Amino acid sequence: MGALQPWHWLILIAVVVLLFGSKRLPDAARSLGKSMRIFKSEVKELQNEHKADTPVTPAQPPTQVQSERVEAPVTPPAQSHTDAKPA
Repeated sequence: MGALQPWHWLILIAVVVLLFGSKRLPDAARSLGKSMRIFKSEVKELQNEHKADTPVTPAQPPTQVQSERVEAPVTPPAQSHTDAKPA
């Protein structure tokens, strides 16, 4: 099911021609192409503008940071003096 079969395309084209008429289709295609060109040029201009706004800085080596973690002294567990085993 997912892909359109050739007869699906034919039905779709027939419906578009019936809705818009054969005289208006070239104008609609021309308008769509013009809109796409304008859109592409605007996107390209925005990308160039963004690149110009961000200064290029050279890569710097990472700075070494000392750990602030404080190691607690390790104390052995308390030994009980009784020989009794837990139940």
